[in-house]
Amino acid sequence: MTTPAEPLNLAGWTCPLPLRSYPTIVMGHGSGGKMMSDLIQHLFVPLIANDLLAQVGDSTLFDMNGSRLAISTDSFVVNPLFFPGGSIGELAVYGTVNDVAMSGATPLYLSAGFILEEGLPLDDLGRIVSAFGAAAQAANVQVIAGDTKVVNRGHGDGVFINTTGIGIVPAGVNIAADRARPGDAVLVSGTMGDHGIAIMSVREGLGFEAEIVSDTAPLHGLVAALLGVTQDIHVLRDATRGGLAAVLNELAAASGVGITFEEQRVPVKPAVHAACEMLGMDPLYVANEGKLVAILPAEHAEAALAALRAHPLGRDAAIIGQVVESHPGMVLARTGIGATRVVDLPAGELLPRIC
Repeated sequence: MTTPAEPLNLAGWTCPLPLRSYPTIVMGHGSGGKMMSDLIQHLFVPLIANDLLAQVGDSTLFDMNGSRLAISTDSFVVNPLFFPGGSIGELAVYGTVNDVAMSGATPLYLSAGFILEEGLPLDDLGRIVSAFGAAAQAANVQVIAGDTKVVNRGHGDGVFINTTGIGIVPAGVNIAADRARPGDAVLVSGTMGDHGIAIMSVREGLGFEAEIVSDTAPLHGLVAALLGVTQDIHVLRDATRGGLAAVLNELAAASGVGITFEEQRVPVKPAVHAACEMLGMDPLYVANEGKLVAILPAEHAEAALAALRAHPLGRDAAIIGQVVESHPGMVLARTGIGATRVVDLPAGELLPRIC
C-alpha cells in the first residue's frame, strides 16, 4: 500500500500565496521575471537566509584577509547547444565572468561542473569544451576546479554546465543594486535582444534577411573602461534573462527609486527589431549575454559614454534615461509618439532556455 504524501509544509516561507497557483515548477520560474522573483524571494531566501545572501546581486561580496572578493555561481541549460555567434561552452564562461564583473571585480578563477547526457556525441562535447577553454583564455580567468557527471539518456538534454567565479574588487569601488540615486543617468552598452533572437532563430528554424548573431562576450573590459572614468559608479548589471525591462525593474525596486527612459534611445538592431515585430515580441524583454546597464551620477555620463564607445564591445552604447524620485519601484518608458507606458517585470517565460 502506498503511503500518502505529507502535505506541503509552508512554514518558513514568506507570503507563499504567489506560489500556490503553481503546484509544480513551470518554465516561467526560470524566466528572470516575476515568477522567478517570487520563487526566490518567497521560498529560497527565507529558508537559507543570511547577511551575505541578502545582497541578492549578480555576485556576492565578502571580505577575506583584507581583500574584498566577489563570488557568483550560474548554471547553463541553453537549447540548442550551438547557435549563431557561440555555444553553451563560451556562454558558461562569459555568463559567470560577467556576473562577477558587475560588482566592479576583476574575474580571476572559475570552477566548472559538466552534467552530460548519455548518448551525447563526443565530437559535440569536444567542441563545447574547446569553446569553454578558449573563452576562459580570452577572459583571462583560470579554471581551477571541476566535476563531471553523466545522467541517463533523456534526462539531461545533452549538456548542462554549472560555473562558479571569483574575483577581486578594487579598493574604493562600491557598486550595488541598491545604490541608484535620483538624478543618476542610465546607460546601456549596446544593442538589446541579440542573444534571445539568435537562439529563437535556430530553435524555431526561422530565417531573417540579415543573420542575427548572439552578443555573448566578456564584459569586464567595459567595466574597467568605466572605472577608468570614475570609481563613482552606483550600479552595474548585465541584461540577461528578462532583458532590459527586468533589469531596470529589479534595480528600481532594490534602490527604492523610479526609472524613466526614452524608448527611441534604446539601441536595437534593425534585424532584431524586425524579428521581434514578426514574432510579436518586445525587444526590451529579450535576453542579452554581452550587454550591461550602468547607473552613475549624471555629471559622469558623457565621459562614461565616450569610454564605452571607445571599446569594441561598446560602440553602440547610449544614454537612455535617468533615475527619478517619483514612482519608486516603477519603470516608465516614453514612447516615440510622446506617450508614457509602464514597463513591468515579465510575468512568465518569453524565450525558454536562452542561457
